[in-house]
Amino acid sequence: MDTSPPQTWSQRFETALHPAIAQFNASIGFDIQLIEYDLTGSEAHAKMLVKTGIISPEEGQQIVHGLEAIRQEYRQGTFNPGIEAEDIHFAVERRLTELIGAVGKKLHTARSRNDQVGTDIRLYLRAQIEALQAQLQQYQRALLAIAEEHVETLIPGYTHLQRAQPLSLAHHLLAYVNMAQRDWERLQDVQKRVNISPLGCGALAGTTFPIDRQYAAELLGFERVYGNSLDGVSDRDFAIEFACAASLIMVHLSRLSEEMILWASEEFSFVTLNDSCSTGSSIMPQKKNPDVPELVRGKTGRVFGHLQGLLVMMKGLPLAYNKDLQEDKEALFDTVQTVRGCLEAMAILLAEGVTFRVPRLRQAVNEDYANATDVADYLATKGIPFREAYNLVGQVVKTSLGSGKLLRELTLEEWQAIHPAFEADIYDAITPQQVVSARNSYGGTGFDQVRQALQRAQQALGDSE
Repeated sequence: MDTSPPQTWSQRFETALHPAIAQFNASIGFDIQLIEYDLTGSEAHAKMLVKTGIISPEEGQQIVHGLEAIRQEYRQGTFNPGIEAEDIHFAVERRLTELIGAVGKKLHTARSRNDQVGTDIRLYLRAQIEALQAQLQQYQRALLAIAEEHVETLIPGYTHLQRAQPLSLAHHLLAYVNMAQRDWERLQDVQKRVNISPLGCGALAGTTFPIDRQYAAELLGFERVYGNSLDGVSDRDFAIEFACAASLIMVHLSRLSEEMILWASEEFSFVTLNDSCSTGSSIMPQKKNPDVPELVRGKTGRVFGHLQGLLVMMKGLPLAYNKDLQEDKEALFDTVQTVRGCLEAMAILLAEGVTFRVPRLRQAVNEDYANATDVADYLATKGIPFREAYNLVGQVVKTSLGSGKLLRELTLEEWQAIHPAFEADIYDAITPQQVVSARNSYGGTGFDQVRQALQRAQQALGDSE
């Protein structure tokens, strides 16, 4: 005897789903995260039905009160639909009918699950984008707080992971502030495509009822409505765009994570990991592991995977709605959760978890040939063509290496043996502080430029006085 729960769809079906297929088909296990958005969207739909005369004001009021009662039940933990509900949309409708009777069945008039779920996802993602943007700004503020303390702290700059030129540590950190600003702006742009209402598109062809889509959209804060019902129910471009923007956020977090991991190693020793954001080894008591940046670096691939999954899911779908689109939710939910978790962890790490070792950084910028370019610049100011100067500096470095000296340790005689243009002021010109300070072109690492960049970043965050 078939004891499966009754179908949520029409009497066209004579038997219930096989239990295993019911489990496979259901999304209630994860789309319950949409419940608040589903209730909000349903309330707007009910108000639109009243406005257009499709249902009476009394019926609309009953429906809205019933939906709010479900909202309270959910928040209090007493609304826990099971697998028999299939998805959150049927679960809400079923509970609404239990609460207010047959009037609850009128809520779905002029609406399909296809435009309903599309509306819910957009409402969810719109809110999550705003939350992510706020977190990005907290992360930026954590970077800026360190940068403000270290404008004149120097750090080796690298290309090809080889020592290149010394930098202001603040300048280095501001690069990540700028990346995060682009991330914020990218999310803002994605929001434009998220904030379009599919409500009223129906299953795929619109509806015969005299609905007012613009009114419903205004109630929900959407900027506009889809102009094509087929596109409205089947579009997931906005989800892919969001996943792409989220992937770039993770790229930037992962790059900083990689640097933090390197800087915390004994080989670099540029930072000390504080106990609040690191763990030890189960067998090596001396170790302190950079767990936060390692986890962020690892979780980056997870977000990339969701982007790829969404792209592959969409690439072969004919119009309009297909059940494949159920797979968008877990990808989006996990992407949001992962990126938000990583942003929070990195902001805490920056605020509480790392301390820059200034003496070690000072030592690092004094123990290499990163000032070689400045020797070429010095000669250029003496009227020597830069390419010729560049070749002369190659001789200087070769001489230094041969004698086991750094450039600052060469005698004036050794300098002048290479070219008579070298004078005593060469020593001032190649000190790390001067090397950095002199790079005062717009956007450069010169201290004056860095202070201006800090001010611009604070203004962008609205934190300037």
